Amino acid sequence: MSIKFKASVVQAAPVFMDLDGCVDKAIGLIERASQEGADIIAFGECWFPGYPWWIWLSPTAHNVQYFQQYHENSLVVDGPQFKRLGQAAKDNNIFLSFGASERDHGSLYIAQFLFDNEGNLLKGRRKLKPTHMERTVYGDGDGSDFDVIDTELGRIGQLACWEHLQPLSKYAMFSMHEQVHIAAWPSFSTYPQAYALGATANNAASQVYALEGQCYVLAPCGVLSQEMYDVLVTTEEQAELIGVGGGFAQIYGPDGSPLCEPLPENEEGLLFAEIDLGAISIAKSFADPVGHYSRPDVTRLLFNKTRQSPVDVLSPTDLASQEDIVIETDDNQEQ
Repeated sequence: MSIKFKASVVQAAPVFMDLDGCVDKAIGLIERASQEGADIIAFGECWFPGYPWWIWLSPTAHNVQYFQQYHENSLVVDGPQFKRLGQAAKDNNIFLSFGASERDHGSLYIAQFLFDNEGNLLKGRRKLKPTHMERTVYGDGDGSDFDVIDTELGRIGQLACWEHLQPLSKYAMFSMHEQVHIAAWPSFSTYPQAYALGATANNAASQVYALEGQCYVLAPCGVLSQEMYDVLVTTEEQAELIGVGGGFAQIYGPDGSPLCEPLPENEEGLLFAEIDLGAISIAKSFADPVGHYSRPDVTRLLFNKTRQSPVDVLSPTDLASQEDIVIETDDNQEQ
């Protein structure tokens, strides 16, 4: 039977570099979405505690002034703010997807989390490769959490920002038969001279993802508020590189069609769309890239889901077994 539900995406500014403030504001948006009958709500990339726009405006040495506050306000898995968000999903009987700057001891990661409507964490993941200046703040993810989750709303997956420009990553997601995809974006506020960073090009990436993967795409988007602008911009040169607004949230159907009337780019709010997973079968009948429309005899993908760790801890048993290893040199002498 076809699964039908109502989806919502957020277009709003965070409370910049204030994690508790972000959580308070998010809970208000979650409550509103639930009251409007939504079964899932999605927030944009690094909405907690806001995307670090200063990385695009000044040299790294200048940006050190932001590091401590941003680090201390990044989200910790199972920390009090994390638990508040899970409880909000449960209290409002709604699935919750959000992007966050995740703090793991001394390192930060661009992360996405998915909670079910009972407040259970279904999936946390980290962006595989931070983009350009993001690498001055964030570490890499790996394939161990690159996944699509089977839920009562269908098979849900998540990617962040320019991961939607990575063809192999998209194909890996398609291979897991994704039905609902969350495409998290921070806002389209910087470098008006760069078309590739603007709303037209990047919303097209979300739209094409829906068309290529024959899935629904929820594309939440942040907004750069005047308060954020006042923190970030201190020179005329910086003012030329960033502006207030940049919100272009949307939801796309499995044929690539936009399903919402967009909000003005500087306006905060929620967008809603009715989802019918049955419509995916129509789109798939034309082109299923990992099924009848694939040619694995010509091209195929290597997908490594192994967790990568900088330290492998060996037990005494492991060390004992290594003593039995025999290594032969080029002179065939045992070592």
